[in-house]
Amino acid sequence: MWKNLQDDLQLESIIIASENKPQVIFKHSTRCGTSSLAKSRIERNFNETNIDFYLIDLIKHRNLSNKIAETFRVYHESPQVLLIKKGECIYEESHLGINLDEIIEQAAINN
Repeated sequence: MWKNLQDDLQLESIIIASENKPQVIFKHSTRCGTSSLAKSRIERNFNETNIDFYLIDLIKHRNLSNKIAETFRVYHESPQVLLIKKGECIYEESHLGINLDEIIEQAAINN
């Protein structure tokens, strides 16, 4: 389900792809129990959807994570999920507020 987000070119591809299909970026800290729990909750509830899901490891790719926050004008948090459509972040949530059903609902509402 997850596509690894590791560089600026992938971020640009996500922005372009978001013109036609919702894109989710999950900012994950491998050193944070809350982040692991939020990630696990998404994985347990995942079924096929018309959304691409990207995972960025914040420990390995801190500079890219900062660029994501800057690009989409959101305050950096960890864990954090961003829903991208038409090049804009239309929804973001963090910590235990991250919920797959809410992500899917927001993607549908903001069509």
